[in-house]
Amino acid sequence: MLGVTACYTITSLSDRYAAHDVHFSGSEFTFLMCSSMSVFIACILPFQEVYFTFSWQAFAAILLIALCKFLEFHMSMIVMEQLPAFELKAWLGVNLFVSYFTEVLGGMPLSIPKTGCIVLTAIGLVLIVRSDKSEKTDYKRIALPLILYMMSKYGYSIVIKSFTPYVSSAVQLFGAMVIIAVVMLFRVSPAAIFAKSRKGAVSVILARIPNAAGTLLENAVIAISITSYSFIQPMILVTLFLISFFTEKKRALRELCGSLVCVCGIVLFVVLK
Repeated sequence: MLGVTACYTITSLSDRYAAHDVHFSGSEFTFLMCSSMSVFIACILPFQEVYFTFSWQAFAAILLIALCKFLEFHMSMIVMEQLPAFELKAWLGVNLFVSYFTEVLGGMPLSIPKTGCIVLTAIGLVLIVRSDKSEKTDYKRIALPLILYMMSKYGYSIVIKSFTPYVSSAVQLFGAMVIIAVVMLFRVSPAAIFAKSRKGAVSVILARIPNAAGTLLENAVIAISITSYSFIQPMILVTLFLISFFTEKKRALRELCGSLVCVCGIVLFVVLK
């Protein structure tokens, strides 16, 4: 989990640069992500547990992972034009609560303290949304992409957990990356992407090295527990908050308070028994 946190913190900062500063479109970013990750994952595959059963479940798993990753990459570019990496991770804290209530519906007792943490985090998100920032966030524009982004992250864990008996998680991910990269070739031009920003393209590609490693480590966590997987986002949240706290010159008071409340709510949710 610490390894995934380190890898994804690096990629979060790089992806924010690609979306906010370089202004890559969702299609351009998705192609760069999937084509480069296909290569890096292929290099790692010999060291992974690899198996594939010729069944509809195995093929369905790869297609569903492709759908989840396409939505994640494509929606993240739209969302991160408006949201910093830290704030996006705060919103992903919602998935921690969804995973928790999924287990509650499965028979786990409901915890009042944990429910209180959910309310606390919701208050923090409201404070962030309503803060007087130097750059106003257009939530009307990103509401649907943000919801789809969170759904794709949650759906990814469900697919990996459900279909691993039929096809290894590494093969699911590799197959999905190849499918998306090939499909995106009909929508973008690699030459045009590099002409738009060679530095930005190289930055996205290099960031896929820790991204590929983090994704495979993430799959190992999912194999243990979906809730454990959802803990990763709060860990990244705390890391990004510390980075933003010491690097950003000015933060609106309400945004700072909301950020602290979100961090406290999610961290308490994680540590409470």
